[in-house]
Amino acid sequence: MAKGSHDHLEDPRNADILISINGELFKRDQAMVSVFDSGFILGDGVWEGLRMHDGGIAFLDQHLERLYEGAKAIDLDVGIDHHALTARLFECLDANGMNDGVHIRLMVTRGIKATPYQDPRVTISPATIVIIPEYKVPNPKKLTDGITVYTVSVRRGYPDVQDQKLNSHSKLNCITACIQATKAGADEGLMLDPHGFVATCNSTHFFIVRRGEVWTSTGQYCIPGITRGNIIHVCRENGIPVHEKPFSLYEVYGADEVFVTGTFAGLVPVRQIDGRAIAHPLAKGETWAGPGPMTRKLSELYIKHASASAVRP
Repeated sequence: MAKGSHDHLEDPRNADILISINGELFKRDQAMVSVFDSGFILGDGVWEGLRMHDGGIAFLDQHLERLYEGAKAIDLDVGIDHHALTARLFECLDANGMNDGVHIRLMVTRGIKATPYQDPRVTISPATIVIIPEYKVPNPKKLTDGITVYTVSVRRGYPDVQDQKLNSHSKLNCITACIQATKAGADEGLMLDPHGFVATCNSTHFFIVRRGEVWTSTGQYCIPGITRGNIIHVCRENGIPVHEKPFSLYEVYGADEVFVTGTFAGLVPVRQIDGRAIAHPLAKGETWAGPGPMTRKLSELYIKHASASAVRP
């Protein structure tokens, strides 16, 4: 079972889901890709996490734009256009009879190779496109009890080493950050940028609230998060001061509220960072009073915004 911000309730229906591989549907235990696939051999590919609301997919155009932009950045030909990929997504969802409470992993790799080697020129097939839809509802306890975060030593690096804006299959820096946070007993790892300022978490984006203002990182050292961008949009639409700026752990430890964001759970409050309680003021003897007022307000606004954005062709 997933932990941290991706903790979810188990659903027995997931045992019988149909998974789409290059447009063909397979039962869960029969869904396989070649050991020569670029994604398996090298982590060579891009992916998206999508959320289904009331029969539609939230922010679908934004997700597909990021997917195709990432594919273009690594010179990967997806092989089909946005419209055909959208149709394939809903064919898979309809075959499963899905309508709501569904999380979708859409993965595109460079395809099958003639031999295990990194050079794209030894790829001998079109791109591999996999769609995995699952019934997943966030664990409500995480949304009320909050998560713990630990600042890891693993950094989000410079773009000339590996551009952190790429939502690639190669996630080892995030995985090592996750391992370090887990070993420290935390749910999520907070990653700094090369200059020591806050960048992002290993699987979510990071926000703080200070004196009525919402802060997040510059975005230079993290993927262009869809939920992150929509939280910023919701703030601006509702007159809430929001800033993309460099800030350090000094401002984090003194924050009134902290939350993380992601496609799966939306907004998840943070109750503790590096052993320090996040307090918006507490009664005497309290260590956690639940999500703060700004976190609660933004969560409600985001849910409405996401539901309104859910589209179906």
